Amino acid sequence: MAFSPKGKWNKGQKKSNFKEELLSIDRVTRVTAWWRQLRFRAVMVVWDEKWNVALGTWKSWEVVDAIAKAITNAKKKLTKVPIVEWTVPYDIKVKFKAAEVMLHPASKWTWLIAWWAVRKVLMVAWYKDVLAKRYGSTNLINNARATIKALTSFKK
Repeated sequence: MAFSPKGKWNKGQKKSNFKEELLSIDRVTRVTAWWRQLRFRAVMVVWDEKWNVALGTWKSWEVVDAIAKAITNAKKKLTKVPIVEWTVPYDIKVKFKAAEVMLHPASKWTWLIAWWAVRKVLMVAWYKDVLAKRYGSTNLINNARATIKALTSFKK
């Protein structure tokens, strides 16, 4: 049973063990023969308490539906990421399409020094001291996917 803010016990609801971060919401317009179709695309980063991270995207007519579907899409793709003393184990440079991301372990109390999409993914995954650099594309989704690809490609 979970305790609700109104002071009542909710029997069927469980506390969520996921940390969800909204990366972006974009308006997407498709022009057809007679009119323009307006939809919304949500990009979410999800982390669970077992050090798994994923990126999910979804388009829908409503913003709330797009966010909910992006979360469920991300939960299906969770992959394990290693963390050593709140940083990455070693230097790595990974390319995903036109986006290239370099992650470098930093000393303690350096915090995250990274571009916006890379920083969001690293913050959700609980990395504290990482230096990151992106090369090539400024595309938000490709840089986030390159970051997740870099985090999951570490050898143990």
